[in-house]
Amino acid sequence: MRRVHVIIDGDVQGVGYRYTMRIVAREAGVAGWVRNLRDGSVEAEFEGTAAQVDEVLAWMADGPPGSRVADATVTDAEPVGGAGFEVLPTA
Repeated sequence: MRRVHVIIDGDVQGVGYRYTMRIVAREAGVAGWVRNLRDGSVEAEFEGTAAQVDEVLAWMADGPPGSRVADATVTDAEPVGGAGFEVLPTA
């Protein structure tokens, strides 16, 4: 299992990024969460097989139509298990 923590910068709020990511993550079979940050970025943490995680990371690099991803910071994290993928309140 692989778990990653990701911060996405750019035009990623108000364009359906989090809710589309929830669909993509659930279809890929990863567990975790996504939320907006007050600075205008999006933060996510999720885990699954390396292939599942890579699938979601590839989508995150472009995001949904209407978004513009300027930068992505990906950090490996310790897997914690869990199930499901949720959109959390803004932090």
